[in-house]
Amino acid sequence: MKQSGKVQALFWLFFFSVMIFVWIIWVAVQTFILAKPTLELPQNEIALIFILYGILILLVLAGTVVSVFVNNRRYMGRFGFLTLLIFVTFLAGKSVFG
Repeated sequence: MKQSGKVQALFWLFFFSVMIFVWIIWVAVQTFILAKPTLELPQNEIALIFILYGILILLVLAGTVVSVFVNNRRYMGRFGFLTLLIFVTFLAGKSVFG
């Protein structure tokens, strides 16, 4: 079954959004949970997390806009859930680390 180019674009936007979100979680777990506690914050890892969050937000926003324009309810729900998940993890990180 051949999918339209718009649905394929939505699939790949969602796929890369999830992969970047997993990458953010993995870097955060390695940096803040599995690493030995130190007094200094690791600047490189924190910068990487913020850059990845910026890219993730752009991908999710693009996916949301395309899914609204195409009127694809399935991807609207998926990108909406991912937006909520990003917001919750960002607030959790902010509340833990100040």
